[in-house]
Amino acid sequence: MDKADTHPGAPAIGIEGLRKSFGDLEVLGGIDLTVARGEVVCVIGPSGSGKSTLLRCVNMLEEPSAGRISVAGAEVTDPDVDIDRVRRRIGMVFQSFNLFPHLTALDNLTIAQRRVLGRSRPEAEKVARANLVRVGLTDKEASYPAQLSGGQQQRVAIARALSMEPELMLFDEPTSALDPELVGDVLAVMRQLADEGMTMLVVTHEMSFAREVADRVVFMDEGAVVEQGAPEQVIGNPQHRRTRVFLARVLDPAAAEVGEL
Repeated sequence: MDKADTHPGAPAIGIEGLRKSFGDLEVLGGIDLTVARGEVVCVIGPSGSGKSTLLRCVNMLEEPSAGRISVAGAEVTDPDVDIDRVRRRIGMVFQSFNLFPHLTALDNLTIAQRRVLGRSRPEAEKVARANLVRVGLTDKEASYPAQLSGGQQQRVAIARALSMEPELMLFDEPTSALDPELVGDVLAVMRQLADEGMTMLVVTHEMSFAREVADRVVFMDEGAVVEQGAPEQVIGNPQHRRTRVFLARVLDPAAAEVGEL
């Protein structure tokens, strides 16, 4: 049996007892988390809480120290899994846009389609142009990354991920490297994907996005899930003191006290 076969009834992402250490430093201390198909889950928390490491473990960019992770029923932590095949189902968007600087926007969208999926250039370009339309950059296909703003580069990166036709999308603080005025365009694209039913696991500091778009918010601190639930519960009425302190600082930075965290 192909260990990358999809199981229709399985969750999009299943994480059980996930641990990750770098030397003596334990970054993830036993994470249990499930993301249903079509669900948007936003992960929030202070820097260094393990959010990005969690995301990178899902598609095995970081190898877990212990625990099990499955994607659409395929256990990616199984040594015998065809990880490259599973990764084709996962789109990932990073903080830094990771575009090829010597390629145009269109070529950035087509190179993986042609080399990984085996599509012809005309077929890959058709898919790429359709996704540039989705992110509002149809007039930028001939532009190089250096000719684009940070927000435009990030939207190209999202369009590139979409061009591989993933089943789910991982976003690692996709707006953290952007000027504030450019954040809205990227979040608008992500809202559109959520409305279309894309499964999304999003590490973010954008509380308004998490409140408005997420089906569930997960608060992490010190490598553990402290609290999770509906946005109105976790952001609007947090039960854990650590969550309340974090949100107070994020939502009203001027009111924070020195050493509070």
